Amino acid sequence: MSLNPPIRILMAKPGLDGHDRGIKVLAAAYRDAGMDVIYLGLRQTPESIVRVAIQEGADVIALSILSGAHMTIFTKVMKLIEDSKLENVLVTGGGIIPEEDSEALSKIGVGKLFGPGTPVKVSLEYIEQWVQERRR
Repeated sequence: MSLNPPIRILMAKPGLDGHDRGIKVLAAAYRDAGMDVIYLGLRQTPESIVRVAIQEGADVIALSILSGAHMTIFTKVMKLIEDSKLENVLVTGGGIIPEEDSEALSKIGVGKLFGPGTPVKVSLEYIEQWVQERRR
């Protein structure tokens, strides 16, 4: 038995995108791997996502964005995190995100982003390693 508490991951579908099968599969996989999953569901705002992350003490915020609004949404989430002085929280996610946009988002502090077809194990290992390296 591990002495560390489980990773608390907040998962959400921001914006108007209604395609949630992928994030539901990931939520179940992360739960089965021992994470404490908080799934907010569809049509979340950046404000609601960051508010719940603070309330729930999330280690990770994972967003699924297929609508093309990734630059706006991730930028807004990062600004709200900064304004809230929330520290040591990984912001990650996936969707249809061009490589140049992933690079731009990385420069403002967004973690690795995963495209369709990425094996669950890849994102799971990334999240576990990121949290393990930063947990105190």
